[in-house]
Amino acid sequence: MLHHRIYSSGPDRDWVVFVHGAGGSSAVWFRQIRAFREHFNLLLVDLRGHGGSSGVPSTRDRRSYNFQAISREVLEVLDHLRIRCAHFVGVSLGTIIVRTIGEIEPARVSSMIMVGAVTRLTPRSRILAAIANAVKRFVPPMLLYRILAWIIIPRRDHQRSRVIFIREARKLARAEFLRWFRLLGEVNPLLRFFREKETGIPTLYLMGSEDHMFLPPVRQIVRQHRNSLLRVIQGAGHVVNIDRPDCFNRIAIRFILDRAA
Repeated sequence: MLHHRIYSSGPDRDWVVFVHGAGGSSAVWFRQIRAFREHFNLLLVDLRGHGGSSGVPSTRDRRSYNFQAISREVLEVLDHLRIRCAHFVGVSLGTIIVRTIGEIEPARVSSMIMVGAVTRLTPRSRILAAIANAVKRFVPPMLLYRILAWIIIPRRDHQRSRVIFIREARKLARAEFLRWFRLLGEVNPLLRFFREKETGIPTLYLMGSEDHMFLPPVRQIVRQHRNSLLRVIQGAGHVVNIDRPDCFNRIAIRFILDRAA
C-alpha cells in the first residue's frame, strides 16, 4: 500500500485528499496542513516510487502502469481507511490522477481542486516532452528534471517551488522516473477525453497568473464545463500552493466548505 499520512480532527468532518505531481511527494503540501486541518480531516498520499512510497513493492503488473492503475492505488488507501468519499486536491500531473479518480469512481469525489492543472499539452510542451523522452536514457534523471523544472517554473520569485520539487525528485528512483516518462505517451488522448466529457463534479481550477504553459488551456476548458470555476492568483507560477500559500488556502478552504457535507 502507498505510504500516507492522516490528520484526523473528528468523524464529523469531511476528508480532503492531497495528491502531488510527478517527481514530488506529499511534502509539497506542507504549507496547507495547519490551515486545512482546522476544518477537515486530511489524507496526504505519496504516489508509487515517490517520497515514503519509494520502497513499496508493486502489486500490479508493470505493463498496466498507467494513470488508471495509479489512481486505483490512491483509492486503495481510502478503502483501507474506510473513507467513503472526499474532496481531492491535486497539483500538476497529480490533477490528471484526481480527474481519473473522478471518472472511474465519481461517487467517491465530493469536489476537485486542480492546482497548476495540466489539461492540454501546448505545442511547446509537446516538443519539450518529445525531446525529454528521446534523451531520457542518456541524460541523468536529475539533470533532466532540473531542466524541466526551470522551463516550467522559470521565474526568480518561483525559486522556492523549484527548489522543493527538485529536492523531492532526488528521492525518485531512476526506474520510476522512466515509467512516468512513458506515461507521456497516453497523456494527450486522456486529456482530450477529459476536455470532451465533464464529470459533473464541482471543480475549482487554482492557477497562477505566471503559469505560462498551463493557464491558457485551463481558461478554455472552464468556458466549456459548466461545473468548473477558475481562480487566478496573481504573482504565482505553476505551484500556486507554495508560491502564494495564504491566498491559496483561503480560496481552496472556502470552496470546500461551501460544498462540504
